[in-house]
Amino acid sequence: MALITPSRRDILKLAAVAPAMALPAAAKAQLGAPSDENPGYFRFTLGEARLTILSDGYFSAPTSGVGVNADPADVQAFLTRHFLDPQAGYSHTNHLLIESGEAVVLVDVGSGHRFFDTAGRLLANMEAAGIDPADITHVVITHAHPDHIWGIRDDFDEALFPDAEYIMGTAEHAYWMQDDLVNLVGPTDQQFVLGAVNSINCDGVEWTLAEDGHEVVPGVRLIATPGHTAGHMSVMLDSDGKQLIALGDSMSHSWLSFRRPDWYNGFDADGDQTVATRKRLLDMCSADRIAVLGYHFPFPGVGHVLREGDQFSFVPALWQF
Repeated sequence: MALITPSRRDILKLAAVAPAMALPAAAKAQLGAPSDENPGYFRFTLGEARLTILSDGYFSAPTSGVGVNADPADVQAFLTRHFLDPQAGYSHTNHLLIESGEAVVLVDVGSGHRFFDTAGRLLANMEAAGIDPADITHVVITHAHPDHIWGIRDDFDEALFPDAEYIMGTAEHAYWMQDDLVNLVGPTDQQFVLGAVNSINCDGVEWTLAEDGHEVVPGVRLIATPGHTAGHMSVMLDSDGKQLIALGDSMSHSWLSFRRPDWYNGFDADGDQTVATRKRLLDMCSADRIAVLGYHFPFPGVGHVLREGDQFSFVPALWQF
C-alpha cells in the first residue's frame, strides 16, 4: 500500500509554501489573529498526576483529504455548518506532558522546523511553562508521521532529550524500518519515509519497542489504536481512579471524528480499521467517562465524549486557575 494519497501530496506542497501562509480567509472572517502571541501551554491535574498541554503550533491542509469515503458535498456542508473553512483545514498540535512521581513523560515531539513554518513551538512553550527538557524521563511516540516525530533532533541531528527513554509501538517501528521501504513507494512518499527513518535513527536515541498494554511508568500505559497507521498507539493515564487518553491521531478532528465517526481521511493508512478503532474509543470513553486529549483538536484539546443515542460530541474541558 502506498503511504501517501493525493491529499498527502497537497500537504507536502503546502509545507513548501508555509512561510507565506496565514490563517484561512474564512477563519479570519470569524476571529482575527492576535496582536501578540497567546500562551502555548495549559495546566491541570488528573488524580495525583500533574499534566501540561504544550502546543507545537498548527498547520493548515486542504480539506480534499477529509471524509474521502463520503459524498464531497456532504463533507463541505458539514464543515460550513460547523463554522469551518470548507477549503483549508486547521490542525493544532497538542502535546501531553505527564508529571507523576519522579517520572516526566512527553507524548510526541512535534515536527521541529522541518514541516511547517507555523509549527516547531514545542521547546519555546516548554521554556515558557518552566519545564526543563533535561527533566524529561520518557518520550512516547504515537506514530512516525512528520508532525509527531520529525522534531526529535536538534540542528546538529542529536536527540533533544538525550537522557529520556524513547518508546514506540513494535508494529509502527517495523513498518517504517522495513528493508528498502523508500524505494517501494512513490517519489512524494519518499519524503515521509526518509523523514521517519532519519528520526528513528536519531543519534542518542535507543528505542523501547512496545506492545498493547505496555506500562511506560506506573499509571501510564499504551493502548493499540491502529488504522491511522498500522502501529499507532495511544496513551492511557490512570491516576487515583481518574483516566485520560491521549488519542494521538486515532481521532483527528474534534467535530468530524465525533459526529461522523464513519468517515475516514485520505491520510489514514487503513480507513476501515480507523473507523473501527474510533468507534471503540468513542464507546469506551463515553461509557467510562474517560477524559480525552486530541492531538489535532483546538488548543488545548482536552475534554470528554458525550453520547446522545447514536451520536457523539466533544465537550471541551473548562479553563481554571
